[in-house]
Amino acid sequence: MTDDPGNIARLLAIMARLRNPVGGCPWDLEQNFASIAPYTIEEAYEVADAIERNDLPALKDELGDLLFQVVFHAQMGKDAGAFTFADVAAAISDKMIRRHPHVFGDADIASAEAQTKAWEEHKAAERQSRAVAAGRAASVLDGVAVGLPALARAVKLQNRAARVGFDWPDVAPVLDKIGEEIDELRAELADPRRDTDRLEDELGDMLFVLANLGRHLQIDPEAALRRANAKFERRFHRIEALLAERGKRPEESDLAEMDALWDRAKLEERR
Repeated sequence: MTDDPGNIARLLAIMARLRNPVGGCPWDLEQNFASIAPYTIEEAYEVADAIERNDLPALKDELGDLLFQVVFHAQMGKDAGAFTFADVAAAISDKMIRRHPHVFGDADIASAEAQTKAWEEHKAAERQSRAVAAGRAASVLDGVAVGLPALARAVKLQNRAARVGFDWPDVAPVLDKIGEEIDELRAELADPRRDTDRLEDELGDMLFVLANLGRHLQIDPEAALRRANAKFERRFHRIEALLAERGKRPEESDLAEMDALWDRAKLEERR
């Protein structure tokens, strides 16, 4: 293992070569911030997946892929005359020092809970400064990135609102609200005049409250859904295997047979 800074310089040089109009890669040269952003998000999820699987060799590779995304954006910033990789590194270094006065200054913070509170206070002060510079009033919801996954963004919005007292006191009213949203969705489905926009609104409301339930249960709804996805994938693979033992493919089966095999897969997991 090594922390040789020469490897960073090498990576920056590789990226510069890829983006060089003379002899560079045509695909890399065509990209911009918007076209690369989906890849950046995908790489971040692959990092999270490696962590969830506790696969450290894969984590090393995925972190490299994510670092390459940072380098790619930095090179595009340099090409545009906006910023460089060094500017990015300097900005995050300054921010970390500013937000950790108990480590790099004279502040005294005794616990992780106190540090979390101080961190949020620093972030709130920074949001206030940005709002003043923009000539507008600051909002509690400022800075919650629009590009976040919708469930994750819902939780962040709810957490921000909760800090100023806009929150249910416990889980019970959240469960009641879920029932209310289900009833509203049923009513919309029963309305012969229903349209997709109204159905989307009602489904969105229900998902938003489910995210709030996860927050009150201290369960990340994104993680819970990833776990449910993995469970569905695992059980459906078992259905396919059981059908194969019968010489059949899923498209040659029917819902009743596959549903029975699903129940069998569930039972096998519990055993």
